[in-house]
Amino acid sequence: MPSPKTNNNKQSTFKTKLKGLLVMIVGLLLILFFVLWSSLFKNYPVDGQKQMLAIGSGDTYSGFIDRLAKDDQVNFPIVLKLYHRVMIHDTMKAGVYEVTQGMSIRQVLNMLSDADNAQMNRILVIEGTTFKQLIEALKKDELVTKEVSHLPYPELLKALNIPYDHPEGLFSPDTYFFAKGETDRKILSDLYQRQIKALDDAWAKRASDLPYQNKYEALIMASIIEKETSVDRELEQVSGVFVRRLKMGMRLQTDPTVIYGMGDAYKGNITRQDLRTPTAYNTYTISGLPPTPIALPSSKAIEAAMHPDSSNHIYFVATGNGGHKFSSNLQDHNRAVQEYLSVIRAKN
Repeated sequence: MPSPKTNNNKQSTFKTKLKGLLVMIVGLLLILFFVLWSSLFKNYPVDGQKQMLAIGSGDTYSGFIDRLAKDDQVNFPIVLKLYHRVMIHDTMKAGVYEVTQGMSIRQVLNMLSDADNAQMNRILVIEGTTFKQLIEALKKDELVTKEVSHLPYPELLKALNIPYDHPEGLFSPDTYFFAKGETDRKILSDLYQRQIKALDDAWAKRASDLPYQNKYEALIMASIIEKETSVDRELEQVSGVFVRRLKMGMRLQTDPTVIYGMGDAYKGNITRQDLRTPTAYNTYTISGLPPTPIALPSSKAIEAAMHPDSSNHIYFVATGNGGHKFSSNLQDHNRAVQEYLSVIRAKN
């Protein structure tokens, strides 16, 4: 029979273990509380009393949380991602949201899953995209009220009081913020007015001796420049090549015009047959400029069209490593083409 002393020792050991277990549970609860308070219930970082938070189409919770973590604006991003997976059964909705001082990160995450919470709508018009792509984006945007985007182009231009026969190139690419529910009519009108102002301003300060009959031809050139290079420092060089070709009576021979003329027949590659097939836009088969722009040019491309460089280059080809190699004679150009092909073969 166990002695009273042995029983007391067992009871003491049990109490010690129980106390240790309770301390551990309390410690874990405190850690959990700290983690939750430092992550989900932490105030969202706001400059001033309130600020606007823009969420683009295609943005995800994971990417949004990663950006906040990268900027040291949130703690324990894994907790935020788990909260999203367990508690928010929806995707982020594009729009511009008002975040006020004192809102927790949890409240902001919940808010971003409902487009009805958006105060404004973010419209992204990418440089070099086509008018057709712009229209399709507006049609798909649930925060845009549709009035004119369904109309055939001639009727759409008439509804917007735009005195041109073709819409391509007439709308300014940039990031814009409009009130939620704004009409496509108002959005397109604003983009048109911005583009025409940029064109008018650049035309008024254009270089002398340009081979354009009017500012619309300069806009056509700007759209070609926009499609030929994404490197800002090359814009005036590309402009110079095409301006000199126009002055010499040399065909522009630029692939983006061929692609535009092919329309829906373009599947990602141009063949030699495509280059030989005449269209109104194929600058391998026509002389001078195509009849309309081939994309939505940026203000930088418009400026470049008005201010070509003063070199003697009339050729250029991609380097294969970003950017282009410019040449003033066919021999140097052919050598640059072979260098480009060598780079491509090495990569494959």
